[in-house]
Amino acid sequence: MKLLLSIFLLFPLLLLSQSFEKGEKLFIEKRYDQAQPIFENFLKSNPNNLKTIEYLGDIAAYHKSWDKAISYYKKLKVTNSKEADYYFKYGGALAMKTAEVSKLKALGMVGEVRTSFEKAIELNPKHIEARWALIELNLQLPGIVGGSESKAIKYSSELRELSPVDGYLSRGHIEEYFKRYTEAEKQYKRAILIGGSKVCYQALADFYKNKMKQPDKANTVWEEYRNKKK
Repeated sequence: MKLLLSIFLLFPLLLLSQSFEKGEKLFIEKRYDQAQPIFENFLKSNPNNLKTIEYLGDIAAYHKSWDKAISYYKKLKVTNSKEADYYFKYGGALAMKTAEVSKLKALGMVGEVRTSFEKAIELNPKHIEARWALIELNLQLPGIVGGSESKAIKYSSELRELSPVDGYLSRGHIEEYFKRYTEAEKQYKRAILIGGSKVCYQALADFYKNKMKQPDKANTVWEEYRNKKK
């Protein structure tokens, strides 16, 4: 009887565990619409399961449902204030939301976006994505509300210490933004020299095609990449 009782009590837990694993498998396979109801149902019985909340936040972000994503990510950072990625994701969703509201309201949200990314770096000094986000934020914002080329360069320099490839790519992005194309080209070529990844070649090819209007050069870059992969 004791064994039977134990099985009876454990059975719902086993079902819940299997349910989460099924949702996680679907999520990994990028079958988000199928994973979402499974996670939502699982969350009803496990309201503080952080991984489930994170998955639901990521699904909401994928669907550009920024209010839902913000709500999920906010719960994450409130529940566990020591996890850098929660602040990064919250700040990212908040930043995307600013594009959907009035300029006045967006300006009121910028401070929280910035502090969220900065908090991610404080918690994880090696956080690469948060620095990329702060670079973009400082480029896109007018100086009167906190935008700063010097701050963007500062974060790019920090990236180069953590990941030389990201450092050169980010600096190339900054130079390209300010139309200093000769220097941007140099930075992208340096990224290719030390990194050689598809991302590096993509940055230089896109630069030639979209900014320099030199599709032949862009094609040459891709040809070089293909030859390298042989």
